[in-house]
Amino acid sequence: MTKDYIISIYLDVRRKKANGKYPVKLRVFIPSIRRQKLYPTAFEFVESEFKSIWETVKPRSEHKEAQMKLKALELHANELADKLPYFTLEKFELALYNKSHSNRGDVVNLYHDAIDQYKKNNQIGTASSYELSLASLLEFQKRDTLHFTEISSQWLKDYERHMVDVKKRSSTTVGIYLRPLRAIFNTAIENGIISPDLYPFGRRKYTIPAPTSTKKALTKEQLKLLFETMPTTPEQTKAKAFWFFSYACNGMNFKDIANLRYQDIIGDTIQFRRAKTVKTNTSQAPVVVYLNDYTRKVIDDYGNTNKSPKNYIFSLVDHTSSSEAMHTQLKNFIRFINQHFSKFAKEHGVEEQVSTYWARHSFATNAIRSGASMEFVSEALSHSNLNTTKKYFAGFEDEKKKEISNKMLEF
Repeated sequence: MTKDYIISIYLDVRRKKANGKYPVKLRVFIPSIRRQKLYPTAFEFVESEFKSIWETVKPRSEHKEAQMKLKALELHANELADKLPYFTLEKFELALYNKSHSNRGDVVNLYHDAIDQYKKNNQIGTASSYELSLASLLEFQKRDTLHFTEISSQWLKDYERHMVDVKKRSSTTVGIYLRPLRAIFNTAIENGIISPDLYPFGRRKYTIPAPTSTKKALTKEQLKLLFETMPTTPEQTKAKAFWFFSYACNGMNFKDIANLRYQDIIGDTIQFRRAKTVKTNTSQAPVVVYLNDYTRKVIDDYGNTNKSPKNYIFSLVDHTSSSEAMHTQLKNFIRFINQHFSKFAKEHGVEEQVSTYWARHSFATNAIRSGASMEFVSEALSHSNLNTTKKYFAGFEDEKKKEISNKMLEF
């Protein structure tokens, strides 16, 4: 039977380690589907060392032992693969981990696998969250290796204390960094890499801090003031236009705004599928947003003049560039909006640090305060359940509470 895999020793030069060396990986490549996967080893070299050790027929005497060990590793991996009834990366991985205690339980390796997969799926924001999570964990660990057996509930409590007391980070940030780690644990257990007994999360173990439910919504009076006030700079004018465009379009996320095409304008509506959920919910109904005079004017003022159906309405990112580049471009545009709209708001008495995030919360809160049902707002925000929508609602204002209280005895 012809082998449909190639196993080789590979120097991974994507990420230089703190000591200036690069990790040596075991590369498994499947030509028929053009897929590869890299597995960590205990070896690391600078590029010149690797060439002298591995990319030469007769290495110098001081490099012979290292070459022999690498050859033994490559041979061992091929023997494991040859023994499989049929080869898949998943079956090879299980065989490799079950035989190799140096690789078994490698948290860093699984993080990189997850990051690579999210990038392949163009989920750049999620990949970035995993990268930040891993960097924070390794900074606390004070080395670039981390194994599942080291992460206990006490380790997690110490990490949280370090983040809050030493790094002066919020509990919300701790939760953001630890949720990817919990997902990595779940993946490792599902794939049989570690025992469920190692799971450190849950009741009587470690509980990830819940996100702080900070209400980020402008009042109707604040919205009226900012909407009716003319900015004094072109930057503030543009920032205001896109902030209120998001607000008026059911709190539309800025990634969705960047992805809008002219074909999404159907009659007096915009109909689109949310980028955040389209990969996880293929049956999701399109979000329908009704256009008004203001949102049409923003499209006229800032939209592309080429209105062919497939063309994007706004040039917020360069859609011909890579996913990573588009992610960076969108972050820069959002930073522009946040900087100039927040300054505009503060100049007119709004002390809160108003960001694009506030547009979505302000829509939800003011729609409910104006009499819309929670179910209506949930549908407008394209939420799958009401509990998510409730987190967007900043509550009723004091005057409304007094009004309701006074009416309770009006039988």
